[in-house]
Amino acid sequence: MHVKLILQGKGRSVATIGPNATIAEAIDVLKARKIGVLVVSNDGQHIDGIVSERDIVSGLGEHGASLLDQHVESVMTSEVRTCTPEDTVTEVMELMTDRRIRHVPVVVDGVLAGIVSIGDAVKHRLQELESEASHLREYIAH
Repeated sequence: MHVKLILQGKGRSVATIGPNATIAEAIDVLKARKIGVLVVSNDGQHIDGIVSERDIVSGLGEHGASLLDQHVESVMTSEVRTCTPEDTVTEVMELMTDRRIRHVPVVVDGVLAGIVSIGDAVKHRLQELESEASHLREYIAH
């Protein structure tokens, strides 16, 4: 199964925030949208970084409450691992495991085209396994 199938099911919408937004603004967006990560982008198309709840918590541990007034770029991860719609879900899950990350932006020709979370990957892998099991049960029954 490929990443493009996940995007077909969930859509290509990606929550973004500018690098000069404050951490407090990022927290508000994360809370309002009930998500764990924002892609940092000046134009909504090109990736400047990614900021997660983990980044914010680490920043709070280092800077305390003063972090809330700092810019997102001060805690974002600049080296963002990405995938393409043609990558397999297994490849993306391996990337997530190896890099200890839970979200991977999807890029086409350098432009943001979606995002895949570990939850998306697990959900689709379970559906794939259930489909295989169902086919095997049908085969054995006939």
